[in-house]
Amino acid sequence: MKNIGKNFVFFFGALGGLLFGYDTGVISGAIIHIKEDMVLTSFEQGVVVSAILLGAIIGAATIGPLSDKFGRRKLVLTAAIIFCLCSLLSAFATGAVFLIISRIVLGTAVGGASALVPVYLAEMAPAQSRGRLSSLNQLMVMSGILLAYIVDYAFDKTPGGWRIMLGFATLPSVLLFVGTLFLPESPRWLISNGKETIARHILNSLRAGDNEVENEIKDIKETTAELGGFKELRQKWVRPALVTGIGLAIFQQIIGCNTVLYYAPTIFTNIGLGSSAAILGTVGIGILNVIVTFIALLVMDKFDRKKMLIAGSIGMALSLFALGILPKFAAINSSAIAYITMISSAIYIMFFCATWGPIMWIMIGEIFPLKIRGLGVGISSVSNWTANLIVALTFPLLLEKFGTKLFMLFGFMAVLSILFVKYKVFETRGRSLEEIEITLKKSGA
Repeated sequence: MKNIGKNFVFFFGALGGLLFGYDTGVISGAIIHIKEDMVLTSFEQGVVVSAILLGAIIGAATIGPLSDKFGRRKLVLTAAIIFCLCSLLSAFATGAVFLIISRIVLGTAVGGASALVPVYLAEMAPAQSRGRLSSLNQLMVMSGILLAYIVDYAFDKTPGGWRIMLGFATLPSVLLFVGTLFLPESPRWLISNGKETIARHILNSLRAGDNEVENEIKDIKETTAELGGFKELRQKWVRPALVTGIGLAIFQQIIGCNTVLYYAPTIFTNIGLGSSAAILGTVGIGILNVIVTFIALLVMDKFDRKKMLIAGSIGMALSLFALGILPKFAAINSSAIAYITMISSAIYIMFFCATWGPIMWIMIGEIFPLKIRGLGVGISSVSNWTANLIVALTFPLLLEKFGTKLFMLFGFMAVLSILFVKYKVFETRGRSLEEIEITLKKSGA
């Protein structure tokens, strides 16, 4: 561990997020060619696209409790193997059933990464910079989505290019596996399993001085207990964390993030842009995602989480209301309205990527007690992926029926999210994981 720097630890600790983003984003370009090669019905197309979300629900539900039992690092290695094998299987699929099954199993790794990475980063990072370091997860997710857009564009005209698009994920999967072989286990998990000496050695490599390490170990030991389960999760003092985790996870989806991220080409085409302009607009949004997320990473520990979430909800609500209202005036000046709609979409993305995008994943890794952290994050991730699946399946149908008025509904959800954050979410910035846990116990006493 002495020869492995902090940057290595946090880069590879967050790399699972890149595969999470790539594998969920790549299908948007690949499905155009898959449906032609395999002659898929509309229903079959929907199943191919959403199969990964079903797998993600399964992965998020199982990998959290398993990580509490076997450790964070071993489960990341397992996820890397699944990413690699199922990316290859998807690329060589000979039929719809084969592809769907491969995508479901691949989804278990995606869901697992969504639950594991926030926990690992939160447990490895010092309290004063936990927000910034945990934001690496969302930066990787957005980078993965951008990479998917670029690969889709690069192989769009290549015969059988969809196989390259899906199989490309093998490269970062191998990188994740090799890098994780050299990653340390979470010190908090080690201490909770009686391996204090190893934990101290790891913390000495990640912290500034011996006093900081000893104080952190002392705090961890005060909150360490036997492995918990659903019984502990139902305790009264844990309830605020559970409400916060599930609520943030669901609201992140029902304020419409994936409608703009995944259906941007459809939105842009519907307002009169050509297909080429729509694709370029999507790549532009992907670049904007990464830039804004990186800026958010730099300032994440300077502002309270709750204030940032509320500011993000206000900005997204206004943008969504604009997306719902502006198309009504398309007949007046369709060209101007088209570009104003693009600007509104970009503003929405900026507010999402700066606030709800990273902060939800940061907070679910912070708020749960050590002995049930994997389980709690797993349940929150399941809630997020279930909401994601529902929105992804219903959005095309609802858009066809209600048109852009649908964005007004998402705007209303953004307003509701302000009330949820104000009254149900507790602040975590600048506090150690142990301080958060102790505060929960005192408030529930």
